[in-house]
Amino acid sequence: MPGAAAPFLRPQRRAWPERPAGGRAPRAQRAQAAALGAAGPRSSAAAPEERRRRVAPLAAAPPAEAGEEPLLRGIFEIRKRSCDVVLSARRLRWSPILPESPTGDSRMVLQAQEEIIEMKDVFSVKLKRRRFVGQKKGGTLLGITIFKCLNREENKLTDCAIHLNNLSEDHCHSWFRHLKEILNGFQNRPKSLKVFVNPSSHKREATHVYYEQVAPLFKLADIKTDVTGLEWRYSLLLTDTQQSKVTEYEGHALSVLKECELQAFDGVVCVGGDGSVSEVAHGLLLKAQIDAGKDTDYIPTPVRAPVPLGVIPAGTTNILAHTLYGIKHAVTATLHIVMGHIQPVDVCTFSTPSKLLRFGFSAMIGFGARTLALAEKHRWMPSSQRKDFAFIKTLADLKPEECELSFLPLQIPQEDSHENDRKKKEQMKKKGSKDQWHKIQGHFLNVSIMAIPCLCSMAPRGLAPNTRLNNGSMALIVVQNTSRTEFIKHLKRYASIKNQFNFPFVETYTVQEVKVQPRLKSGLDAKENTYLNTASAEGNYPWNIDGDLMKEASEVHVRVHPQLINLYGVNTDDLESSQATCNCI
Repeated sequence: MPGAAAPFLRPQRRAWPERPAGGRAPRAQRAQAAALGAAGPRSSAAAPEERRRRVAPLAAAPPAEAGEEPLLRGIFEIRKRSCDVVLSARRLRWSPILPESPTGDSRMVLQAQEEIIEMKDVFSVKLKRRRFVGQKKGGTLLGITIFKCLNREENKLTDCAIHLNNLSEDHCHSWFRHLKEILNGFQNRPKSLKVFVNPSSHKREATHVYYEQVAPLFKLADIKTDVTGLEWRYSLLLTDTQQSKVTEYEGHALSVLKECELQAFDGVVCVGGDGSVSEVAHGLLLKAQIDAGKDTDYIPTPVRAPVPLGVIPAGTTNILAHTLYGIKHAVTATLHIVMGHIQPVDVCTFSTPSKLLRFGFSAMIGFGARTLALAEKHRWMPSSQRKDFAFIKTLADLKPEECELSFLPLQIPQEDSHENDRKKKEQMKKKGSKDQWHKIQGHFLNVSIMAIPCLCSMAPRGLAPNTRLNNGSMALIVVQNTSRTEFIKHLKRYASIKNQFNFPFVETYTVQEVKVQPRLKSGLDAKENTYLNTASAEGNYPWNIDGDLMKEASEVHVRVHPQLINLYGVNTDDLESSQATCNCI
């Protein structure tokens, strides 16, 4: 009403204050009670204890805990009903205001159902205004909108909006300030992000994904972004011109990160597939070593990444995003970043005796690497066709790799007891030092070294299901030479609930370090592998490191470094099913 300071209430839902037994309260007193916007004791004019209320109060709360003390209390219209709303540091609670019983019978007062929002699930709050077309600022204040993160399905997040309507400027601004203060108090929620977008990802979808799904959520959460490799390419993409003249080059993200001042950002985000994520993760960790003054040719004990890494899946494959979020879903990944969900993850270093090759999470040599090498030779083909062709062709020309594997088993701590001490001493006498290296030499169809489970659609339990994201170990999976039929049976097991390692030719180990020394083939044997590029004949064996191809002839030393980087996301090790599509081998 004009000139009134009271919050907006629908006439048919008006909540009257307590009245004296024998008459209505004066109009001014009713207006003053309706304008109450903060928790506190009633005035001296309040009704005696025996007077009845016809407004359904909030349900009796348990004894106040830390963060449960009311900060504000007021009246808002929510879903077309006037509600009594209470805000604390942990929760926002409201209960509909019910009308009085015409007969004054207290039994007619219905119990109102209380609704609660946990403040930790709120990622943004905005003032709600009515604006004319083309009007960018100002407008009539209608209330406050709260944006909440929902978990619709198993680890599939989405957002919803809850509107708290009230026409009082002072009332809404006071609530808005308190809500913002609570949200700003949550740790790990980023305020500024460095974003890398791969414009050459599968069907160029990364650019569309970022603009249509990711950027609006970042803007809604008031997150500032510095984007590399995006704006001008998006206009080219929309006009469908110069599609073959993308100037993005391999190593671009790495070169940018080397010169980037990461202190200005709360995190780094990559929008793309496995190759893009691998490059950004490597660049982020390498930048940390450079800033720490480490020798980048030899890093036995690398320092942790200074900021978390966010992964937005937008390529043909994205095993890391699938492992973190359980599904290839950009909105879910973005909301994990917005909410500041942090997951520490183990990282491996891949190095030769003379230099560091790269940081990574998983690697394969043999079948998995040769499939990737053949796919890279046929990049002129559509992505899905290229990968299917490479898989079938490599399987048809299946041949083992001759190499020597040296690994250091993980020593699992045992409980302190005299019996365990005795058993431990006996084992030490039999096996020697706990740092004893084990060696395996022979012909292997595939060797996998993985520090993460590597979930995907064809392996719902993961390529390395016994590995966790941050348990400080790697899974060494060795597939010895066998027939093509038996090898196919082994591959099919990844898509089922059966144990894919339950074959006599498959061996698994939990290790800390691995050394892989390929045995170069003679000229006659090398010529038989005509489906590989000439690098094999020259002695360079292909490696598949996080979906990125690397060729190396000398010994490769792989070490695991516990919790070397923080990733935005949650641990989905126990996730049993997923709808994402990817080709991991």
